[in-house]
Amino acid sequence: MGVDVQVMREDWADAGVALPDYATAGAAGADLRANFAEAERAQGMILQPMERRIVPTGLRVALPAGFEMQIRPRSGLALKHGISLPNTPGTIDSDYRGPLGVLLVNFGDRAFAIAHGDRIAQAIIAPVVQARFQLVIGLEETARGGGGFGSTGIG
Repeated sequence: MGVDVQVMREDWADAGVALPDYATAGAAGADLRANFAEAERAQGMILQPMERRIVPTGLRVALPAGFEMQIRPRSGLALKHGISLPNTPGTIDSDYRGPLGVLLVNFGDRAFAIAHGDRIAQAIIAPVVQARFQLVIGLEETARGGGGFGSTGIG
């Protein structure tokens, strides 16, 4: 199943940086890349340990109604360098038309350099269901009941 996502580059964005794309035929996530303004391209960005910054992609998107774009960490960056998203997954709503930035955090113990054009996150396009919230007096009983965090076992 394919979904058309409209993508627009910012006026300042480098057209040489690839649009979001899938690395393999079976990939669920499309790679998003850092796209810095011309004055910042040579030096890129340094993310210090425990620092959070928004990395620009130079893009804006229009998603079809009924879909969202989930922004998720790249597993290799997380494993090797401790780079993640503090709000994973981040959500881009279908009615958002602003700049697409990726909020990264460095959980590692060393500074991490992000170069112009680097793959920094992945985007998953997913259907959205909007619920109708109904106030009730009581809830149906279940075997689990009110058991919360850790109530079903270790981990």
